[in-house]
Amino acid sequence: MRFVTAVAAMTSVWALALPAAAQETAFDPARLDQHIRTLSADDYQGRGIATPAEERVIGYMAGAMAAAGLEPGGENGGWTQAVALNRFSASNIQAALSVGDWTLPLTQGEQAVISTRRPGLDQVTVADAPLVFVGYGIKAAERNWDDFKGQDMTGKILVVLVNDADFEEPGLDTFGGRAMTYYGRWTYKYEEAARLGAAGVIIVHEDAPASYGWTTVRNSWSGPQFDIVRDNANERVPVESWIQRDVAVELFRRAGLDFDALKVQARSRDFQPVPLTGATMDATFDVASERIETQNIIGRLPGTTHPDETILFTGHWDHIGVGTADADGDAIFNGAVDNASGIAGLLELARIAGAAPRTERSLVFIGFTAEESGLLGSEYYAANPLYPLETTVGGFNMDSANVYGRTRHLGVIGYGQSDFDARLETVAAAQGRTLEPDQSTQAGFYFRSDHFPLAKRGVPMVYADSSGAFVDEPIAERTAARAEYTADRYHQANDEWSADWDYRGQIQDLEVYWTIARDLANGRDWPQWQPTSEFATARATSAAARD
Repeated sequence: MRFVTAVAAMTSVWALALPAAAQETAFDPARLDQHIRTLSADDYQGRGIATPAEERVIGYMAGAMAAAGLEPGGENGGWTQAVALNRFSASNIQAALSVGDWTLPLTQGEQAVISTRRPGLDQVTVADAPLVFVGYGIKAAERNWDDFKGQDMTGKILVVLVNDADFEEPGLDTFGGRAMTYYGRWTYKYEEAARLGAAGVIIVHEDAPASYGWTTVRNSWSGPQFDIVRDNANERVPVESWIQRDVAVELFRRAGLDFDALKVQARSRDFQPVPLTGATMDATFDVASERIETQNIIGRLPGTTHPDETILFTGHWDHIGVGTADADGDAIFNGAVDNASGIAGLLELARIAGAAPRTERSLVFIGFTAEESGLLGSEYYAANPLYPLETTVGGFNMDSANVYGRTRHLGVIGYGQSDFDARLETVAAAQGRTLEPDQSTQAGFYFRSDHFPLAKRGVPMVYADSSGAFVDEPIAERTAARAEYTADRYHQANDEWSADWDYRGQIQDLEVYWTIARDLANGRDWPQWQPTSEFATARATSAAARD
């Protein structure tokens, strides 16, 4: 099925619809297509960080930014910001779960995935480590929730559930209903276990609460893992792992426990940790670790009258790289939608901004590195900003753009967090679209893209894109293609460029971002968090810098 007969046909349609004076600065579907096709081609090798492909990406993006009229916005007058990471490669993995005389060997990528991000180790060994089920593995004093109840977790392997208690029973409303909180993310669960001195964590994977299938876990965790450079090794547990649900059910049964019954118990504030009597984990594997340097890619258009005040456009350039071959023998994870499409939008916004009259405030365009490794490029920038966060007005993050056509709504991930919602609603309405709050809050998308490290430090950030029903025929085919990407292509080797794509929906989204950003960049307004947002306090501490 072809959404359009050719990119050239789309280009001519858009050109005919615009006045001659506006054609030079119209968003161009052919340019979006070319950026995606180039960045997701096999010779970019899945855009793995700290690989030869990284230099190609830097060259391509810097060239496009320079052609758009941007100046280098990175360190030392260059296009990049160096991001120091540790890379961990686990090999010779041997692991097993045991209960009494029953033993289940764990094959990497099949029953389990096992890795580490603990610095300073060349080998990880845990022997006869006792297992304890700690529910959702959450300690949240402000919600009067503690899954650990003060028990000693030192040296133990913690078995935890994905997401938080409200996912299975939204009526509890202890964590905001089905909307995933940061407590539901795997990153938090590993971090909390480290604070308690655990030897490791086993996350029980289930498709619905995780919002992705086992293949995503396998592909994301079987290869090298990355982390920002840490001075304190104890911030990471030695063993980070996932197991499939069926493995957990059998493990619990062998220990005389009912997995499903314990899941129900874990939804209560009164839940107590449950030792898996007689159950242990053995794991040993070699660790090759090295300190590497990867790059955020940054371009800037300085403001004319308030250059120290900054508006951000962001998206991640990296993807998984080369991994395990799929059934068709394809091992290159091209990442066309995730996130060559977002970078294409970023570069088009740069071109439009470069062709427009200079704004009073500065515009900064950042291609973040290492998003797929845990938002590490954006985390590094937020901790080491090249442009002060106190005077960063706000920003727009682009991750996995709509390549299937125009939709009736503009979806806002994190709806209700800031007054950006009202700005988005006004501009979308002018396009004939309505605003739609995130329809998948249980998936925790608000915590899974590069706006989050900035937001949690108080910078108002927009994360929005096309949503809802498609406008143009063939509607059924467009809907099926979008669903098929989520089900079968996300983080898979077949996330590849397609000649069938229709960029009109993405262009509508880009027009919304540019309209709001341009108005903010030529005004004195500062977007605000809503009083109920958990990020409002962080922003308030720097209010004097914006007086």
